[in-house]
Amino acid sequence: MKSILLHTCCGPCSIYPVDWLRKKEWTVRGFFYNPYIHPYQEFKKRLHTLQILAQMRDLPLILREDYDLEDYLRQMAFREENRCLVCYSKRIEATARLAHKSGFDAFTTTLLYSKRQQHNLIRDLARCAAKRWGVDFVYEDFREGWKVGQETAKRLNLYRQQYCGCILSEKERFAPFQKTR
Repeated sequence: MKSILLHTCCGPCSIYPVDWLRKKEWTVRGFFYNPYIHPYQEFKKRLHTLQILAQMRDLPLILREDYDLEDYLRQMAFREENRCLVCYSKRIEATARLAHKSGFDAFTTTLLYSKRQQHNLIRDLARCAAKRWGVDFVYEDFREGWKVGQETAKRLNLYRQQYCGCILSEKERFAPFQKTR
């Protein structure tokens, strides 16, 4: 079986992609790298929930627990409209680099699962990173399994976050009358 590195943003978003990849006969390893999830307690909740799911689903994980608030603030100051590009790029690039250096056959990301992400941008960034690092990128529109994944997360009683991850997306979720984009 071929091996694939799956960038994982959280437990609930990993359910459907892991199942789909395994059905396609991939050996899956999860990679948690999400340095811009804020605040820190939210970051820890998502990491912990992924670890619970990984135990339930026998999913080996590679964890990077970087929490770089200062880098986030430097990257976003006066460029808030580019926040998703910066965030996606950082995580996808790290995933492609790790997949290459660790000898995986390919990589993909759970970012392709969420209905709320910029799907085409994620796909294009991943294709560029794949070319740069010489490792295959497996593209799949995991959004078709969104409902199944969410229902499974509820049934498993997993923590499900209420916003994408960055402090600006938290603001948009809980103070929607003050859009940042």
